Amino acid sequence: MGLQFPNPVGLAAGLDKDAAHIDGLARLGFGFIEVGTVTPLPQPGNPRPRLFRLEAEQAVINRFGFNNVGVDAFIANASRARWKGILGINIGKNAATPPDRAADDYAYCLEKVYGHASYVTVNISSPNTKGLRDLQQEQQLEQLLARLASVRERLARVHGKRVPLVLKVAPDLQASEIETITATVLRHRIDGLIATNTSISREGVAGSPQANEAGGLSGAPILGKSTAVLASFRERLAGKVVLIGAGGIFSADDARQKTDAGASLVQLYTGLIYRGPALVRECVSAFPAR
Repeated sequence: MGLQFPNPVGLAAGLDKDAAHIDGLARLGFGFIEVGTVTPLPQPGNPRPRLFRLEAEQAVINRFGFNNVGVDAFIANASRARWKGILGINIGKNAATPPDRAADDYAYCLEKVYGHASYVTVNISSPNTKGLRDLQQEQQLEQLLARLASVRERLARVHGKRVPLVLKVAPDLQASEIETITATVLRHRIDGLIATNTSISREGVAGSPQANEAGGLSGAPILGKSTAVLASFRERLAGKVVLIGAGGIFSADDARQKTDAGASLVQLYTGLIYRGPALVRECVSAFPAR
């Protein structure tokens, strides 16, 4: 994407939703950090309880719903960070925004964060904002990416730099949906793709007392599904788009599974919660020094 990563292990979005802890997180040894998801207006997210640990399965179910301070306060936080490494900013839509106006929210956020981001991730795959995943469907995705590609080209002229756009997708995609997303990503020159977000499936956690909680499932049970989706995109994209592997990484071997499936970079979240900062160092050590 035209960026030089000190190492290929990053923090996934969703942990530092408000860009308030960049300096502390940077000390854990990440090669890059992604913050957000941020929306145009502040919002409280879904009612609590909205986070559940499934410890026996090394998994988490969350239904946060893009709780965040809004893009203006978010940018103020990010601007205070002393760390100057590679910062991804993950953008979404407000829950109250009608589906036919979703592109307005994404375009507004892209305008706001453009000058502060090393790359911008377009999150259309959280299961916790009603209708958000519908943006992965052909017509909606075409309209959204066409709008954002146009906005990005204008901002590139204004700022004198072309910030990469990355799309974050779900692990619950059918083959036909992967085909559609692939064609649309290539048509609009999207630079990267993150595979994947959390899953609405409960495969691998059946029988857990909390398996029926609504929300997205993350952690060890989605490693296989997430990696299979990643490999499907590798086959179709043929190296034309950078792939970032996320979902279920709990060890260096898991990280290598992602790179074997086509990822140039990997991201951690739930594994970091269970394993702690040692997981970052372990995964970094699995890759040759750059």
